[in-house]
Parts: sequence; structure tokens; C-alpha cells
Amino acid sequence: MNTGVVSMRYAKALLAYAKAQKVEDRVYEEVKTLAGHYVSLPDLRRAIENPVLDMQSKCDLLREASGGKDVSQELMRFFNLVLDERREKFLQFMLWSYIDLYREDKNILVGKLTTAIESKRLEEHLVDLVGSRTQGKVEMETHIDPELIGGYIIELEGYRLDASVANQLKRIKQQFIARNRRIV
Repeated sequence: MNTGVVSMRYAKALLAYAKAQKVEDRVYEEVKTLAGHYVSLPDLRRAIENPVLDMQSKCDLLREASGGKDVSQELMRFFNLVLDERREKFLQFMLWSYIDLYREDKNILVGKLTTAIESKRLEEHLVDLVGSRTQGKVEMETHIDPELIGGYIIELEGYRLDASVANQLKRIKQQFIARNRRIV
């Protein structure tokens, strides 16, 4: 069976179940935490997919990676279902699919803001501006890159706005080069 099809079916089922129990926001945060651990700890995935490890140990690992003993019962039931059906190799894709479905359902946009120095005020302003224009919520991931010199780069849903000093200097340099070519 196709990885995407299996993952999407399980993710849709988890979202529907979490919504029925009115805990979809909590499950979303737990799933984001677990998905982050899957990326940062490759050994977690290998342990979960290890056929020698028993189901209870895998459940305990998933509980800890999702937030500890306060993990929702709905997510624990989901883990038990996935492990019972021996679909653990699809779990990471299920998590990503759940995150995508939740964001689509709640009209959440994901953006990336890169600045030369940390600027909470700029981040809050851009989040408010984009949120008011799109009538949605914005989750902004921030990065600091001193090579920008000043300004910012914002990427949102496939669009990129580069308002950095480094980019402006690069464009000025290209203009000088273009003018000098005509002279020579």
C-alpha cells in the first residue's frame, strides 16, 4: 500500500477522533512535539521500527517523546492502534499528515522570518499583519542570520519577500555592473 494513502487515512481518523473528543488542539501540540523529536533524534525512529522491541516499550517511548505522562488518552489510543496494526514505519508520515490537516482545518499559515538580529516587535507586527489580511492564524518560525546586515526575509506559503540590506546591496552592485558593461 502507498505510504501517503496509509498516512493520510490514519491522520484523518486521528483528527476526526480528536475533534469528536474536543482535544484536537492538545493533540496537535503533542504531535508537533513528537514530529520534532523524530527529526532531531533519528534513533527514535529506528527504535520504534525495531521488531525486537515490545509494544509496551514502544508506547512508553512515544509517550515520552510526545510530552511525558501528560499525553492525551486520544493520542495514546492512536499509538496503540498504529502499533497493533504494525504500521509504525508510517508513523512519521502520519504525524506530518495530521499537522497539515489540522493547519488546513484551522486556517493556520506557516511562515519563516529571518532577521539580522532578534526582533520580537517585528515578528509580532508581521504575524498580526498577515493574520489580519488572511483572516487566519500565523505560526512564524524565526531565524537569525547576521549576514543580512539589516532588514528581514519573510517566507509564507510559497511567497518570499526579501527586504534585507544585503539583498539591496547586491542589487545595487548588479546595477553598477550592468551600467559599466555598456560603457566598456
